[in-house]
Amino acid sequence: MIERLMNGAVTVDDGNVVIENRSAIASPAMDALVYAAVFGDQDSRDNARWLIWEIGQKVGVIPSSIHDLYLARGRGETGGFTVPAINVRGMTYHTARSIFRTAIKLNAGAFILEIARSEIAYTDQRPPEYVAMIMAAALREGFRGPVFIQGDHFQVSAKKFAADPAGEVDAVKQLAREAAAAGFYNIDIDTSTLVDLSKPTLDEQQRTNYEQAADIAVYVRQLQPEGIDISLGGEIGEVGTLNSTVEELHSYMDGFNRTLARLAPDAEGLSKISVQSGTTHGGVVLPDGSIADVKIDFETLRRLSVEAREHYGLSGAVQHGASTLPDTAFHNFPETETAEIHLATNFQSMLYDHLPSSLRDEIYAWLRENAKDERKPADSDEQFFYKTRKKAIGPFKKRFWDLPADVKRTLAAAYDEKFAFLFTQLAVGDTKDIVARFVEPVTQHRPQPHEDLAVVPAAPDDADLSY
Repeated sequence: MIERLMNGAVTVDDGNVVIENRSAIASPAMDALVYAAVFGDQDSRDNARWLIWEIGQKVGVIPSSIHDLYLARGRGETGGFTVPAINVRGMTYHTARSIFRTAIKLNAGAFILEIARSEIAYTDQRPPEYVAMIMAAALREGFRGPVFIQGDHFQVSAKKFAADPAGEVDAVKQLAREAAAAGFYNIDIDTSTLVDLSKPTLDEQQRTNYEQAADIAVYVRQLQPEGIDISLGGEIGEVGTLNSTVEELHSYMDGFNRTLARLAPDAEGLSKISVQSGTTHGGVVLPDGSIADVKIDFETLRRLSVEAREHYGLSGAVQHGASTLPDTAFHNFPETETAEIHLATNFQSMLYDHLPSSLRDEIYAWLRENAKDERKPADSDEQFFYKTRKKAIGPFKKRFWDLPADVKRTLAAAYDEKFAFLFTQLAVGDTKDIVARFVEPVTQHRPQPHEDLAVVPAAPDDADLSY
């Protein structure tokens, strides 16, 4: 049975999980369980993920919605911090362990772990696997409390929408269904790709954006478990385009609320709004591989956050594409009362910087062949690899997991330092009590999927899964 991986610390009696030894949960036994949840056969994966979920319900590691905390911020009952939403792409379990270690050290509760629609595809991490790894990481480190797992950029492709509007929107809805069932209780609906700046008025420019976002929001509300209001975000301007304005914010929000009231009068609305203030996803890489300086407009963030709170009761504005900003920029986010920032690419860069050169060379050789269609004529090698190496995370997932122990320890130390810096700059230390004040975790037990008769893969003998 799959619970044997926990060395007798956990037993299953007719689908009910009994924890015999709580200290063993934060031990290498959890490493073996999550390894099975990712690399086992279908039966083993299903049961390992179920067991991780049930252990979490028993000890208080509960996937939750940040919705009520954000609405409290909209009412002016809390503030002064910016929630980091961290896109964990590669070595998810190990990276998340570092995040939870940092949270425990700093007494932080207001932070999000997320993955975007595009990342789910190229990292080969469907929502059930992602939730299992995040929860296992929290359990392994001894974290307790709400865990905020988010679907980032559940985005409608403008190209696919033009060819088949209903089909493309339905694809986003079906991803939301899978994600909500897995434990994603925070979802960013991104239909900003449908903004048409050629239209003569702001309402016409934003109409398809807000109408499709409201339609998806109504669908998501039908998916949420009893007692949970999924935190939903909208987006008024695609990241990397022109900076957002107050007028665009009002046009989008008024249109969204009007459409939502027509489709589902009693439905909860948004809790935050994503805007554009000068960043791009991943930053702009120069020919030598360095990242171009970014001139972010903090006054835009401050002004839009104020408007979002005062006029619509939202938590404030959300900034995407922030991880490649200089270290000196991050203290500005809580000072301008930015509600949330999204951080991704820099952690991927740190992963690649710590790989053994032989593995990195192997990955780059793979990219030369498998991502060659994405190379622009003027791209240097540095630019090409920087822009495409995310595509290797899925195909090389197991190789990353099986890195030598000394490599993983060095990477862990670098991650610990970086996350501690960011949590401090964003002022989310000592937010655990604030989260507890406004967020009530909802325990949800699930039926065991099927009897586990499958052979569970052991971790490689030379692989140290702990660090």
